Amino acid sequence: MANRNGGFIGTDGLDAPDPPTAVTPTAGDAQVSVAFTAPTDTGTSAITGFVAQVSTDGTDYSAGSNTGTSSPIVVSSLTNGTAATAKVWAINAYGTSAPSDASASFTPSIGTRGLIASGSTASGQVNTITYITIATSGSDTDFGDTSDTTGRGTGLGSSTRGVLFINKQSSNPTTAPIDYVAFATTGNSSDFGDLTVMGGRDTAAAANETRGLFMGQLGETVGSSNAQETIAYITIASAGNAQDFGNLTRGSSDGANGRNAALASTTRAVLCGGGASTPESNIMDYVTIGSTGNATDFGDLNVGMNNNAAVSSNTRGVIAAGLNSGNYNNTIDYITIASTGNASDFGDMTLKQFKCANGNLSNKTIGMMAGGNSESADYIQQISYITIASTGNSADFGDLGQGRDGSCAASNSHGGIS
Repeated sequence: MANRNGGFIGTDGLDAPDPPTAVTPTAGDAQVSVAFTAPTDTGTSAITGFVAQVSTDGTDYSAGSNTGTSSPIVVSSLTNGTAATAKVWAINAYGTSAPSDASASFTPSIGTRGLIASGSTASGQVNTITYITIATSGSDTDFGDTSDTTGRGTGLGSSTRGVLFINKQSSNPTTAPIDYVAFATTGNSSDFGDLTVMGGRDTAAAANETRGLFMGQLGETVGSSNAQETIAYITIASAGNAQDFGNLTRGSSDGANGRNAALASTTRAVLCGGGASTPESNIMDYVTIGSTGNATDFGDLNVGMNNNAAVSSNTRGVIAAGLNSGNYNNTIDYITIASTGNASDFGDMTLKQFKCANGNLSNKTIGMMAGGNSESADYIQQISYITIASTGNSADFGDLGQGRDGSCAASNSHGGIS
């Protein structure tokens, strides 16, 4: 067909617009936001809309489509992990333009996803898994269910897989099952293996991209009733039972073990506070994740805390909330993970609370404290966040759909992942 500055002749011999230019994609979770510059030459009639279409092979632009009246246009229902390009067409009353040049390649992905699983509610224990997009404030969304409804737990993650330990809450457990999920695919958890070398009651977890650690517990190996300073490890990509890693510095005492929080850089895991009795522990231990062996003293928290929460970037760890001398606490401390020493003051939580979701619920930039119990209410729904690099008080992020305490947490972009 003939054209006028690139615009096709439409009905009645009148001109369609020129094509849009400067098509720029921004990938998201199963979607892309396509920005563009509208053409100066609109043809014989004003532009009435635009259509953006997506191709995964550079030829067939039918992988996704959407219309809009201005830039940008969001195209949804794309496949995460599959590279694609986009083109945009302009439309007026007399026809549709030629296509724009193809955009640069983009790949939709789930982004920074955090999981909150299991826990206790006002009506009993649940096996619910929900997720949040950590970079975007808001409430949680249903993900699936864990294999067990009993007890509280802890979690850890690589960039692709979340691993959830559902605490059996028994003084003499017969099993200590570990579940896993793929972050990219909502659905129920699958069996990973068993903790075996420790019962795992009120344990904490930390990980880098390849190895996950379970550190300390409130007292039981499977089938016995001995207080434990055990550290166990798993290879996250390979389902199977946990193996012995070493021991904490704390000795076999419930006064210092269990009800802890843990965090990690890519090379080092740090266990913070804990204990089942008053006064709570202010001890921090650390290990090199890639090398089995016993823990080394890192330093002390500003106050003893149990049932606390911890998040991290690659360089900084932040430890928040918990119980201190049996009282609800809103303290936030921080450490530089590569440098042993005592913690420094970071700020305060908006609530005095404990039993937030246990696991490194962060994306290296911001860290989350989800649910728990506060001075004024049990099983709160609030999700708070801090900016890890900047000291200061926490702020509101959103809400859990159901108030929970003692949940597992895992994320795919925490400080243990490069």
